[in-house]
Amino acid sequence: MSETTHDGGVAVSASPSPDDGLSPAELAAKYGLSVSGARPGLSEYVRQLWGRRHFIVAFSQAKLTAQYSQAKLGQVWQVATPLLNAAVYFFIFGLLLGAKRGIPEDIYVPFLVTGVFVFTFTQSSVMAGVRAISGNLGLVRALHFPRASLPISFALQQLQQLLFSMIVLVLIMLGFGVMPALSWILVLPALVLQFGFNMGLALIFARMGSKTPDLAQLMPFIMRTWMYASGVMFSIPAMLAGKENVPSWLDDVLQWNPAAIYMDLIRFAFMSGDGYDAKTYLPPHVWAFAAGWAVVIGVAGFIYFWKAEERYGRG
Repeated sequence: MSETTHDGGVAVSASPSPDDGLSPAELAAKYGLSVSGARPGLSEYVRQLWGRRHFIVAFSQAKLTAQYSQAKLGQVWQVATPLLNAAVYFFIFGLLLGAKRGIPEDIYVPFLVTGVFVFTFTQSSVMAGVRAISGNLGLVRALHFPRASLPISFALQQLQQLLFSMIVLVLIMLGFGVMPALSWILVLPALVLQFGFNMGLALIFARMGSKTPDLAQLMPFIMRTWMYASGVMFSIPAMLAGKENVPSWLDDVLQWNPAAIYMDLIRFAFMSGDGYDAKTYLPPHVWAFAAGWAVVIGVAGFIYFWKAEERYGRG
C-alpha cells in the first residue's frame, strides 16, 4: 500500500503485523522466550546442577589448594589447625577443668581430637556457606549456572579437608592403643550423613548471607556456642549424670543435637571396643536420627536456596 506525500514523493506504509495487539507476555509465549535468569523448575534445576558436577568438584579442589597457598607450610595447615585447637582444648578442658569425667583416661585424647575434627567439618561448611554467594559476586554475575553449585562445592571442599585430617586421626588412634576393627567401616556412612546435613546448612546460610553480609561476623559466636553445647570436649551423658536440677527438655536438646550425634557416631565407630560403650554414650535410635537430620536439613536447605535462585547477584 502506498500514498503520495505533499512534496510529490511516495511513502510506503508497512503491512499490519500478525503480532500487533499482543501483550509482552503473549509475545514471549508465542516465540518461546523466557525471562533472563528466571528460576527453573525444581526437577530442571536438579538436572542442571548434575550437569555441573565436574565444575563443583574442580571448584572445591581449587579452593582447597588455594586456601593455604600463601603460607610456607601450605597444606600442612589443613591438619595442623584442628590439631592445635585440640591441644588448647585438652589443656583447658582436659587438665584444668576436668571435662574428661566419665571417659576412660587412655582414650580421652582420641575422643577429644575426633570431636574437634568432626565439629570443625560442620563449622567450616557453615562459615563457607555464609560467604558462598556474597564472596563470589563476580562469578555469579558473570556466568549463568545453578547458584547452588557454590555452597555445595564449599561443603565438598570441607569434606575433602576432613578426609586429610582423618589420616592423622587414625595415627592418633593407633598411637593411643586403639586398634582397627570392623566398626571403623561405620565412619563412612556417618560422614555421608553428616555431609548431607552440612550441605543443607551451607545452602540455608548461603541464601541468608547473600542478603545479609553482616551474618558472617555473627556466625563465629553462634558456632562457638554450638560447639560448647555439643560435647566436643566432654561426654554429654557423663556431664548430665546425677544432675537433678537439669530440665528434661534440655537433656533431650543436648542429646539430639545433630552435631553431637555425628560426633558420637564417629567416636563409637573408632572406639567401640576400647571403652566407648554404645549404651553409655549413644542415645537410642541414633542412626535413625542421624539420617533424619541429614534428609530434613539437606532437602529443606536445597529447596530454600532454590526458591531465591533468580535473586542471587542482583541489587
